[in-house]
Order: sequence, then structure tokens, then C-alpha cells
Amino acid sequence: MLIKRLFINLIFLTTLVTSTCAQTTKAMEEERKEAVPQYYYSKKEMEKVSDYIEQQYGESDLVGHEMVSPDIHCDIVIVPPTEDRPYYTLVTMGAGAYKMNVPKEWRSYVCDRAEYVIFLPKDWNIESDMEEDYWPLRMLKSIARLPIRAEDWLCESHDVQLTDDGSSVAENTGFNSCVLMPSIGKNGQKVKPLKLGLFGKKVAFYQLYPLYPEELAYKLEHSFDELMDKLDAEDNMIINIHRKNYCK
Repeated sequence: MLIKRLFINLIFLTTLVTSTCAQTTKAMEEERKEAVPQYYYSKKEMEKVSDYIEQQYGESDLVGHEMVSPDIHCDIVIVPPTEDRPYYTLVTMGAGAYKMNVPKEWRSYVCDRAEYVIFLPKDWNIESDMEEDYWPLRMLKSIARLPIRAEDWLCESHDVQLTDDGSSVAENTGFNSCVLMPSIGKNGQKVKPLKLGLFGKKVAFYQLYPLYPEELAYKLEHSFDELMDKLDAEDNMIINIHRKNYCK
């Protein structure tokens, strides 16, 4: 009788372990499935984007590879400072794989794919994961995913509040938002959209310029052009956490 009871218990434990393992395996498979990008460049397109970034912004052998990619695989190409360009250039690579939901009336004027760019001072701690150092990279990745999550679109002159409550992005600066501007390349040229192939498939490159709350409020009350008249943005695209607030 004791042997029979032990045998039954053994069967129960085996079934329980097998069931638990199966559930764990299923959960891991679901997690892996969710981490697979839904939108991505083809190998040929990726090569074109990579070559174009080098051509427009400079050579780089440093790429911040994304570990988890639930929708797009958004890497960040980091072009190091040079004597002629004493600042870091950071460019997303992967955001343009997603076709944004551009309204029909705007499709003749606006690219429905985009990558995003920022310039950082040469003494910026690129490798730090402290929020005071990491927020520009977080901004790039957040903006890259915004059209997907909001099922919306972005283009030049659009603004984005970077925090839910309108607070500053980090303790070391008062910025809480950004505006999209034409991107400037390594020779001071405006970077044109990249043609990926046939059928008019193009990727635009937009510069992200951080704003103070007062500057964002001014743009919303007036216009993008009027804000640009106040800002010294095109002359100094490098992010300066202590720059003047032009609307205060």
C-alpha cells in the first residue's frame, strides 16, 4: 500500500514538474517572440542607410546595439568627435523601417519614414547610464518609437513633450521637450532624404533640438517659424544643457 502511494505521488510530482517546465518554456518563447522586431530594413536597405550615415555625418566604428527590440530594431550610430567636428553625432538606425501613418493630404510633401539625429559635446559621457548622461539617447529611442505607439507621424516642425507630467528630463537641465528640425551634416549641409529603392521609398533625417517649457509653450501659442526666429538653433545644434532660455 505504501509503495502504491509513493508511486502515485511520484507520478503527480512528475506531471507537476513537466507542466511547470512547459509553462516556463512557453513563457520564454512568448518573450522571445515579443522581442523580435516587427519592422526592419532588408539587408540591402540596412547597407544603404549605414553608408548614407557615414557619407553625411562621418565615419564610425561604434554602434549602440539594442538588446530588446519589440517593434523596430533601433541601434544608435555614434560618430566620434574630430578636429573639424569637435562633438559627437548620434544617429538612429532602424526607425525608418516603420512606415508612419502620414495623412493622405501630406504624403506629397512629407516622408513617411525617418531617422533621428543629435549632437553632443565632446566631453559628454557617452558610456554612462546615469540619467543625467543617458537622457539624450533615451530621447532618440523614444522619438523613434513614438509614431509606432501612437499610430501617428512626425516631421519637421513637430514638437514632442518628453515627460508625462511636463517635468525636466533630468536633474541637470530644464529641458522637457524637443522640436524636429532639418538635420545638418558633417559639412554644414542639410541632409536630404535617402532613397531606399523604387516606388518612392525615402527616409528623412531630423535633428532633435531640446526645448525648455517656456519655449514649447511659445511654439504652441505662436508657430514653429516664430520660435525659430527666437532660437539660435541652426548656429548651435550641439546640445547644451545650460544654454539660454529664449522665451523666459
